[in-house]
Amino acid sequence: MDADLFDDPRLTTMGLLFEAHEGLVTKLTPVYKAHGLSGLDMNALMRLSRSPDRRLRMTDLAAQTALSTSGVTRLVDRLARYGLVERALDPGDRRSAYAVLTESGAQRLAQVLPDYVAAVERWFTGLLTPAQLDGLIGALRVVRDTTNPEATLGAEGQ
Repeated sequence: MDADLFDDPRLTTMGLLFEAHEGLVTKLTPVYKAHGLSGLDMNALMRLSRSPDRRLRMTDLAAQTALSTSGVTRLVDRLARYGLVERALDPGDRRSAYAVLTESGAQRLAQVLPDYVAAVERWFTGLLTPAQLDGLIGALRVVRDTTNPEATLGAEGQ
């Protein structure tokens, strides 16, 4: 068997990406959990907060969070029970609904973000030089846009 097969730098790159992702999730999870949120809650609230009018079609939120339509329905139902989001029907298409960040949801997110951003800075962005960070952001956009173009459906500038 060819030993070079196992020394392929592409495998090293993927391994590092998986290890870095796992390490970051481990470091960031306690931050949003301390505020009573799951990672999925945090992801959805951040995506809604950064979307036009703080709203996304349910189908776009499902695509951005890599959830099924039933999965995003359960997520939005749970967040709605806590008053963090609400559903709004599309007046132009009654079959379509939006998830909308409520003022209470925006306030909850504003409470979490200082701690979350500090942890992101400590464990991720602050470890890189500005040039490294710019390069990483550009590279991640290329990979994301190629492998997961649905990740920005309904959003601008993400």
